[in-house]
Amino acid sequence: MGAAEAPALAAAPAAGGGGELLERRVMAAVKASEARGDPPLLRAVEISRLAAGEPGAGVPSADLAGILVSNLCFAHNSPSLWKLLDQAMSSRLLCPLHVLALLTARVLPQRRAQPEAYRLYLELLKGNVTSFSLSLLAGPNRDKITKSIDAALQLSKSYGVSGTDFGHVVILFVLIVITKLIDCVLEDCGISSGMTQEQESVYPTEGPQPMDMDVKGVSAVKQNEQREQLRRKNTVMSLEVLHIMAADRKIQAFLRLICLNMPDKFSVLSQRLTLIEAHKMALERLLPTSHKIDDLVMYIWRVSNLDYQPNNKRLVGVLGNLRSSNSMLGQLTGAGRAACWIIFDIYMENAMDGRHLGGISAIEIIKEMSKTAQAINEASWQETFKALWISALRLVQRAREPLEGPIPHLDTRLCMLLALIPLAIAAILKEETDACGAEGNKSLPRRLGLVSSLQDLVQYPGLLVPPSSLVNVANAAASKAAIFRANCKVVGGNPSMIGQSDSSTKAVGNMLHLIVEACISRNLIDTTAYLWPGYVVLPGHSKDTSLPQESPWVNFMQGAPLSDPLKNALIATPASSVAELDKLYHIALNGSEQEKSAAAKIVCGASLVRGWNIQEHVVRMVVKLLSPPLPSDSSLQGSMSHYLSQKSTLNAILLGVSYVDAVHIFSLYGMVPDVAAALMPLCEAFGSMPPPSNHRSTIVDETSVYSVFSCAFLCLLRLWKFYKPPQEYCLAGRGGSVSSTGSFDEVPTQPIYIDSFPKLRAWYIQNQACIASTLSGLGNTNPVHQVANKILSMICRKITKSGVVSGNLSSASSSSVSGSSLSTSDDSYQRPTLPAWEFLEAVPYVLEAVLTACSHGRISSRDMTTSLRDLVDFLPASLAAIVSYFSAEITRGIWKAVPMNGTEWPSPGAALHSIEDEVKEILASAGVQIHSCYPRGVPPMLPLPMAALVSLTITFKLDRSLDYIHGIIGQALENCAGGSSWPSMPIIGALWTQKVRRWHDFIVLSCIRSPFGRDKDAVAQLIQSCFSSFLRSSPSSGSDITASRGVGALMGESITGHQGLHFPMAPGFIYLRTCRTFHDTYFVSEMILRQVIDCSHKLANGWSSNGPPHVKSGRPPLSGAASMASQVAMLGAGLLCVAGGPLLVQVLYEETLPTLLLSAQEQMLEDPGPVASRLQGYAMANMLFFCGSLLWGSEKTSPIMKLSFLSRRPRVVGTHMDFIAGVLDGHILLGCDPGTWKAYVSCFVFLVVKFVPTWLRDIKLDTLKKIAAGLRSWHENDLALSLLERGGPKAISAVVETLLQ
Repeated sequence: MGAAEAPALAAAPAAGGGGELLERRVMAAVKASEARGDPPLLRAVEISRLAAGEPGAGVPSADLAGILVSNLCFAHNSPSLWKLLDQAMSSRLLCPLHVLALLTARVLPQRRAQPEAYRLYLELLKGNVTSFSLSLLAGPNRDKITKSIDAALQLSKSYGVSGTDFGHVVILFVLIVITKLIDCVLEDCGISSGMTQEQESVYPTEGPQPMDMDVKGVSAVKQNEQREQLRRKNTVMSLEVLHIMAADRKIQAFLRLICLNMPDKFSVLSQRLTLIEAHKMALERLLPTSHKIDDLVMYIWRVSNLDYQPNNKRLVGVLGNLRSSNSMLGQLTGAGRAACWIIFDIYMENAMDGRHLGGISAIEIIKEMSKTAQAINEASWQETFKALWISALRLVQRAREPLEGPIPHLDTRLCMLLALIPLAIAAILKEETDACGAEGNKSLPRRLGLVSSLQDLVQYPGLLVPPSSLVNVANAAASKAAIFRANCKVVGGNPSMIGQSDSSTKAVGNMLHLIVEACISRNLIDTTAYLWPGYVVLPGHSKDTSLPQESPWVNFMQGAPLSDPLKNALIATPASSVAELDKLYHIALNGSEQEKSAAAKIVCGASLVRGWNIQEHVVRMVVKLLSPPLPSDSSLQGSMSHYLSQKSTLNAILLGVSYVDAVHIFSLYGMVPDVAAALMPLCEAFGSMPPPSNHRSTIVDETSVYSVFSCAFLCLLRLWKFYKPPQEYCLAGRGGSVSSTGSFDEVPTQPIYIDSFPKLRAWYIQNQACIASTLSGLGNTNPVHQVANKILSMICRKITKSGVVSGNLSSASSSSVSGSSLSTSDDSYQRPTLPAWEFLEAVPYVLEAVLTACSHGRISSRDMTTSLRDLVDFLPASLAAIVSYFSAEITRGIWKAVPMNGTEWPSPGAALHSIEDEVKEILASAGVQIHSCYPRGVPPMLPLPMAALVSLTITFKLDRSLDYIHGIIGQALENCAGGSSWPSMPIIGALWTQKVRRWHDFIVLSCIRSPFGRDKDAVAQLIQSCFSSFLRSSPSSGSDITASRGVGALMGESITGHQGLHFPMAPGFIYLRTCRTFHDTYFVSEMILRQVIDCSHKLANGWSSNGPPHVKSGRPPLSGAASMASQVAMLGAGLLCVAGGPLLVQVLYEETLPTLLLSAQEQMLEDPGPVASRLQGYAMANMLFFCGSLLWGSEKTSPIMKLSFLSRRPRVVGTHMDFIAGVLDGHILLGCDPGTWKAYVSCFVFLVVKFVPTWLRDIKLDTLKKIAAGLRSWHENDLALSLLERGGPKAISAVVETLLQ
């Protein structure tokens, strides 16, 4: 069977007598009417009447089209039959799409043998393919025609599309026709089209059946010449038809649908365009209309640019298209250009809050946030990277003189600037090089943008001033560049010939030199940066720049032994290379016991907190050292002995990890899950080992089983906040996991379940039970109670007053303790030398007995504090049970309050009112007014468990070795104060101020959280102050990215000054430090949204009151106010995301914003006016979109981000789109202004279509259709079409039908 015959069978009438009879009748009627000389229209009507008489037939007729085409190609081919076919198509008696599909399958393979038929086919194609005649009403007839086209063009087989519908048939028909015509043009010009073996049979250049045309009187030679000339003309006409099709907007829309939903299919067409461009010169020589080749390529490549470009001139369209002009953004008043990047400042400052330890790497977050912000702001990568650097420099300058206290210090902020941001930029550059296949290419746009952004930083000398602790480091980096530059001049400007450096060269350094060194160390740029103009600044006479000292790491690498002086020097000096770390790691694994311990201390020293150029390697190394490889003997006893042999090294690592900056750095690198996964087996092993019989205290400078367990256990709880009331964070129950990864940027692959650690799991279950309810049901024979008796005997041995606590817990009530006396002789008790897990199991019962005895007056508060301190001294891990138990009891609120009068309990004294006054002053400077909670002359009071906890905590010394304890108690006190209805935090702060006066400023800042946990009015004032400061303008400031208004007024330029805390305190900084204490996050969501609306109302009124502004360079008159409204919306999105995260964004989408739109107009703003109402809708749409895009990203999100909260997006966005569709469909009645609603819907849909089109694939098709119909009713036709185009494969038919209407 020939190639041309196979598809003919597919379109022929159904086999059987009925089909053959119809064909004979039709062809007989054709011949009869032709003999009579009937006009084509009459002939078409007659044969159509014959086909309509068949059962189930309709118009247009699928059977009639198959009969005519099968006879036309090529059994009964004649000009009159072509005219009949054309007339039937024009009269809609036949479906043009169907006829063209059937002809395409038959004529193209025979175009060389039948040039006349090919010419007539091209004419039919030219007249029908770009018109609306391709449409077809739904019904059984359309289904039959669709199946016939599918069979003729073999769509299901060639494209793998199952259940092909009409929309798919139309767009695939267009793709096939364009692709095949391009192949025809190329082959007719002697250029191979690169088809596969299977495709070659579709395009034979010659055929066995010449068409039967009337050529009487013409010689065979002449006939061949005419046909060859016709073939050349056909090639030119093929190009013309291609040009016409590619220029048509409907055809472009069809191709765009393929590009969006079937990119692999569109790649076939892309390959043809590449082939055309490769042979462009040859085609131009052969074809007279060569300019059409350029147009053809341009039109089709334009289709692959999937960015939505609006073309609206109405107000809503203007508001939606504001960010398309970068020059306009630089002319704004108010917040200025920096406000476009406010989210960077918010995220970075929020990440500095050491009370919150995240599980996702800041590198991933910054990378995704940068890509999202770059897309939303439509900015260059140079501007994006520059904004990142500026925000990070502001972060460092804000705390250049850091507070003293147990909080992350300057090192953590420098980690953000010099490590995390370079690593995030490296990930962004890697995506570009991977996509372009040009590894190391320095001319790629993103890499060029990085270089330009670094060069631009010299314009901001105020931000580049290094903190005092970094002056020498910055000078050393600048001197390195000066040495390079000097040697480069010596060797004639060839950097590769630079030899030994001149160590006497000095230069003045700043933060730019440290940033450049961080980028060079990660191969983001090369050492040619040292040659940038103005990069090296030589010192003047007044400058005192000391020469860099030789690093102790040089001696270490030369083989010097780890003596105490060298060890101390290495601890204080960060490593500079991975080779140094590798040698240190080898010693930590294979050295002597003393060398292992020294190596562990060194790696957790300056290299961990200040080794910015190699910090990611240090972090991974520490995690590996926490997980020593087990020996081949996998028995429990073998594992225990192995852990014991590593006891000193593990203890040193654990103490280093517990340092406040170190814990925060691990969190910023996303290593909290990894550290937790390493700590769990340590807790399980060391908690199962008993201490030596002579064990008395762990708070001494020795390493014991209890000390290693306590440090590991408290660090684990600190990471996962077991002690947070009233609801704890579940580490990993059944179905939950903590994942262990090999590096900070890998996807977790092997989850570690808490069920794998039975001792840890048993403690966790008991801890949850203690939080859920009070203890009860004690018995004499319970082994746990027997252990509790021993602990009570141990900790109460020093109590000398009569009627002390008995060691017997067998009383009927767990809340009563026997009043019998207890001997005070040391020989009368035994210290319980039990494994830590068994000891911890009994601690809650001990705490209940002691607390109950104190409340009944059987022991004094001082004795209770001493007993609790003895308990912690014996096993520091007991602090976890103490914090957890007391937190739960405080939350229950069943204990009486005790006076903090200095007699029984410590008194805060005058420090209480001093701190309260300072807190009021700080908040007042930020626009928040609060009332006093403590009247003068009345002793303050605390609930008994709170008083006991704070009295215990102030007994601990401020020692670096106790950081693992202070890390628990500091957060526990704040959480307990927040979980109590009693205003407790100022009292706690006053007591700690008396203990550590140098922590005064830190304590005052901690106390400013207290009012916001219970006072909604204070929260509302703070949110309002954030927005007003952001909009505040200063006549002396320009629109520069570092202007002191907008971002500066919101976040503050400095936290501390020469005399302590800096006034006024920036409201944005206070918000970020207090937002996690807001109990009613629904209220916060509503307040932020209302502030965005209110600000947009004020901006609109400001524009109106000033009269119509002068329009310059065609700039829309509302552009300034609308751009400011967009930036206010970005601020609102940032504040909302940090306050409540994914849950609050979900509430905004599903509840807060729909409720506000449904509410009566007067509940929003009274009589806003037409301009303000539209600007309000625009601002609301921007805020909703910004919240979603910041949380879910603008494109494919990294696997780590997907594991966190991306799965919520389809449901959340889908619910909100259903709401919009319901209103547009008339099923939901609005209460807001119609102008607000129209602006809101148009702007939100525009933003989603333009920036996050992947969201639309998860939306129901019916919802998309309703929204598109609503947009078309507002004459937003382009936007409605773009919405449907990006709805995924399910929306293809809807788009096609819309275009063909």
